[in-house]
Formats: sequence, structure tokens, C-alpha cells
Amino acid sequence: MMGTVLKSTGSWYLVQAEDGRGVHCTLKGKFRMQGSKATNPVSVGDVVEMSLNRNEDTGIITEIRPRHNYIVRRATKLSKRSHIIAANIDQATLIVTLALPRTSLGFIDRFLITCEAYHIPASIVFNKVDVYDDPMMAQMRRYKDIYEQAGYPCLEVSAKSGENLDRLILMLKDKITLLAGHSGVGKSTLINMIEPGLDLKTRPLSEMHRKGKHTTTFAEMFPLSSGGFIIDTPGIKEFGLYDFTPEEVAERYPEMRSRMQGCRYHNCTHIHEPGCAVKEAVEKGDIPYERYDNYIRIVNDDELLKKERR
Repeated sequence: MMGTVLKSTGSWYLVQAEDGRGVHCTLKGKFRMQGSKATNPVSVGDVVEMSLNRNEDTGIITEIRPRHNYIVRRATKLSKRSHIIAANIDQATLIVTLALPRTSLGFIDRFLITCEAYHIPASIVFNKVDVYDDPMMAQMRRYKDIYEQAGYPCLEVSAKSGENLDRLILMLKDKITLLAGHSGVGKSTLINMIEPGLDLKTRPLSEMHRKGKHTTTFAEMFPLSSGGFIIDTPGIKEFGLYDFTPEEVAERYPEMRSRMQGCRYHNCTHIHEPGCAVKEAVEKGDIPYERYDNYIRIVNDDELLKKERR
């Protein structure tokens, strides 16, 4: 029997069978021992084959069908293993806040680089705009300019006031969408506003550190009454790139990729070479300095360079 994985707890998987029923499945042992470097060989969104147990309420996943895409990150900062966040998605939306908690541009860029690498359209949603003061609004407009210039759709919303939620619903309609972001940015609250019947758990920010508390424990896919599915994910503290070389990073910046053919040297790193079209664009202001600065930081990341040295 075929089905789609809706939820993964690491030991049990909720699979929606082709007839619509939910089946709680375990994983056939061989999938744990196939040389995979992923901490989770099966992820939400995977299409799988399963055999039902005698009671037909539970089953065993026997095969994973080929994925047409997936999004992955380094499992932990020093780990050599990856974690697959979701598979077979149409788009990824990063929920961002400028305070309580703050989302850094470095985090945003690493997420977008990974989406580019796996050919997943990405967008950015700035949440909690109802609490932004004038300096924060100015900062958000700068961020929007940076990423819209690079080709990423941006939307400012407020789960509290409902601002632009209608536009967000249209973005999600008839798509399988991954929602990601730090703990506390309001993913679950936004989902409850979009689909009130789900009634996902939410928690206030930590008063001591003013950071988000983990509310969503496991990734889970939910159907939307407007059409499509949304994948809610646990809050991500750090988004570590996995299996990149420094040369690949520039190709994942659309504004750099479109200019690198103009560089004097075919193997230009866009850091110190003369005649670099990318550096010239930065100097002219055609590529925002913030994006270029993050590029430099990423290619100098020791963990990233490990792949090149292997």
C-alpha cells in the first residue's frame, strides 16, 4: 500500500494511505543501515510503500519512493551527519522576526542557499510587525529590499492583528509548503490563524532570555481547507550547511550567479581576484554589502571547507 508520511517522531511515522486513512508505521530495519548520513532516513513528505499488520491499524514502511526534492541541514554544528527537514515540497517559507527572537541575516542566507541548492522556491515572511517601532520598521524595509532584489518574495504579517494573512493564505493555496524559522517566531500561531481547526500548541517567550521555547516537537504536515498542505517544523536554532564546497556557495546567490560569467578568471572566488564582476557589483551597490559579507563569512566557515578537503 502506498502513502505519504505526515508526521515523524523518529520511531513512529503517521502515514496517510491512498484511501485517506492514517496508519501508524515503524521502519523496516534495513533502512537504518544503508550508509545514509541522515539522522532520519524517512522524513515528512516522503512517499512510501507499507505493509499493514494484521489489525490494519499499524504497519511497516518497506520502501521509500524517489524524492523529487528535499531540504536538508547539518544535524548539529560539529556533526558530519545531516537532518532531512522535509521532502517533496513545492515551496519553502522562512518565518522571520527582527526581535523576540531576532533572526540574523546569516541564518536567512544559509536557509536560502540550501533552498537554491535543492531547487526549492523560497519566500520570506516577516512576522510580528505589530510590535515594531520606527527603527525596526526601517530595518525590515532594508531587509525586504535586499531579498526582493535577489528575487525572493517577501511579506510582512502579524498573527496578532491579522495583517496580510489573506495574502499569506493565497501564497500557500494548493501548494505543499514548508514553514521554518527559529523557536518563537510564531509559526504555530500563524498556522492557527490560517487554519483555526488545527489548534496547535503555542507557548510564550522565555522571560529570562526573551527567546522562543520549542512548541512543535516533530515536523508534521497538515491539510489546508483552502487547498494544499503546510509542514510545521520544530524551531531551528542554527541552520548549518551540509555537503557544500566554497565554489558552490556563490552559485546559490542568484545576484552573484547572474554576474560570475563576467569575472576575468573562471575559477574566481569573488574575494581577492582582480577583474571580479561580483566585487564590482558590490562596489557599485548593485549587490547589497550585507549579502556579500555573509558570503565571505560562509566560505570561510571551517565546517564548510571540510568537504573540499575530503
